[in-house]
Amino acid sequence: MMGKYRLKTFIILLASVILIIASCNRPVPAPKENPYYSRDTATFMAPDTSTIPNDQFGDLVRYGRDLILHTAYYIGPNGIKGKYLGNKMNCTNCHLDAGTRPYGFNFFSSYARYPQYRGRENEVLTMEQRVNNCIERPHSGIPLPLDCKEMVAMVCYIRWVGTNVPIGHQVKGDECLEIEYPDRAADPEKGAKIYAAVCSSCHGINGEGKGPEDSVTYQFPPLWGPHSYQIGSSPYRVVKLARFLKGNMPDKIATWRKPFLTDEQALDVAAFINDDRIHSRPQKKDKSTPDYPDPKGKAIDYGIGPFIDTFSEQQHKFGPFKPIISYRKAHNMPVKF
Repeated sequence: MMGKYRLKTFIILLASVILIIASCNRPVPAPKENPYYSRDTATFMAPDTSTIPNDQFGDLVRYGRDLILHTAYYIGPNGIKGKYLGNKMNCTNCHLDAGTRPYGFNFFSSYARYPQYRGRENEVLTMEQRVNNCIERPHSGIPLPLDCKEMVAMVCYIRWVGTNVPIGHQVKGDECLEIEYPDRAADPEKGAKIYAAVCSSCHGINGEGKGPEDSVTYQFPPLWGPHSYQIGSSPYRVVKLARFLKGNMPDKIATWRKPFLTDEQALDVAAFINDDRIHSRPQKKDKSTPDYPDPKGKAIDYGIGPFIDTFSEQQHKFGPFKPIISYRKAHNMPVKF
């Protein structure tokens, strides 16, 4: 009996050793990936639409996403829910992939950071006021009622995109890509050549955009002219637009991991698009209050004075920006873009 017991024990131990050796040769399973972060850079990623809850809040999130994608259809000049926009662009024309693309004017930390002070208005704005801020400026429209279904839905969607972002914080990827500033000013003439070669096939030779195919909206938005974004809008600033272009344009070709344009090329194209000497664009309707009424809150690439430093409007708009940055740092002045 004792011999049989020892043999059985030996067989069990041998089998255990074989299993241990075999397991050492198996690949170790990767830890479960956090769906809100890309694997290689810890850049924040919006949650998948399949995770939108199937309840009343989820219904508003889905409607809000549709509004961001098809803004002109719902609230444009011919909108089925109201005529609030002054042009036929959609929110997603700037806030790419419905505000979910890293480094693409996304909504990652928008809900977490509002209410927030805005230098252009010199006021603390709520999330709802910021939405209307976009409707009134880039879209040349009129404000949505703060309690209407469309406003509530867009805010619900923006909140959902920022799932897991702590209140008051930012996450990697919620700003556009950083760029290196050359020692020269951005050159609209160089930008014109790049625009003709790279950008005009989508946005038109005259910046008129492509479409509207169905008379409702654009396939590719206009970049200047009466139906584009206003003077004073965020893309109107050369550095702001250049950082966006670097990580995202040409669309479906450039990515934030592998930009297509160099930093200088992005600045040159942005300078060409925003050059008031050759291109016109809408101005805000209410001129009783100037943009950036407190010059201390003014972005340094906003080319309309007055300024708190000694540099010209021309240099603030096109650069070179290094001297402005150095001067402001040396005099303990704010450096904002």
